[in-house]
Amino acid sequence: MFDTIHSLPPRPGVGFKPQHFDNVMSDPGPIGWLEVHAENYMGDGGRPVAQLRALSDRFAISVHGVGLSIGGAGPLDPAHLDRLARLVGWLNPARFSEHLAWSTHDGAFLNDLLPLPYTDTTLGRVCAHIDTVQQRLGRQMLLENPSSYLGFAESTWPEPEFLREVVARTGCGLLLDVNNVFVSATNLGFSPVGYLDAFPLEAVGEIHLGGHDADEDDHGLPLLIDSHGRAVADPVWSLLDVVLARTGPMPVLIEWDTDVPEWPVLRDEACRAERALALVTPG
Repeated sequence: MFDTIHSLPPRPGVGFKPQHFDNVMSDPGPIGWLEVHAENYMGDGGRPVAQLRALSDRFAISVHGVGLSIGGAGPLDPAHLDRLARLVGWLNPARFSEHLAWSTHDGAFLNDLLPLPYTDTTLGRVCAHIDTVQQRLGRQMLLENPSSYLGFAESTWPEPEFLREVVARTGCGLLLDVNNVFVSATNLGFSPVGYLDAFPLEAVGEIHLGGHDADEDDHGLPLLIDSHGRAVADPVWSLLDVVLARTGPMPVLIEWDTDVPEWPVLRDEACRAERALALVTPG
């Protein structure tokens, strides 16, 4: 049976970037944990691994995968899964997560996280892949809700109900990306609060916040892009307040992966998350 004990502190975290290493070690501010992308640390040594070992001595670490292609039509890449298992084995992170998406086809990696139709066939495939990952790693994984730019006519499951059924069948947890909820709601025209009303919040083990870019589609309607390249927008912070009012204190991550700012800017975003958490923390 896989391990479900590992957890993160209910404090702010940030996605670690190597240029911030000295700052994180000397001036972490409110940060209680860090996230790293698995694919950046699958080598056998060098500076990345040395830095990660040093960070793990001081901070809880969450490993976030971007390359498993959980929703892919074919089997999971066994070599990639072996590299992931080796990383998780020596690092022993507090959490591991991946995306509800696909990124591979006929042996090619597409370098993107692509959406899925929510059908019974997709459900069976996603659950089988999650079972494979959890058995190989010997621990529970978290599955992240996607950012969506279109809907599939063949979908027969609303996304929150699809995720609830995945949890019921596999025992996985969920990573709730609040920015993704806002992006999808804007792009597809549904209520983000209504989405959260249906979401299985009891399965959430980690919350993500990130920035998005605003554009327009071919009809002049708002189109949001989950870019992770700017500060978290005020409506997303408001949605975080809605979530935390229902869940209580949770680990909240600030993602900033492109146009990465200087450390004080990222630390200030973490401080804002700390203030949001303080509103729901007893005492």
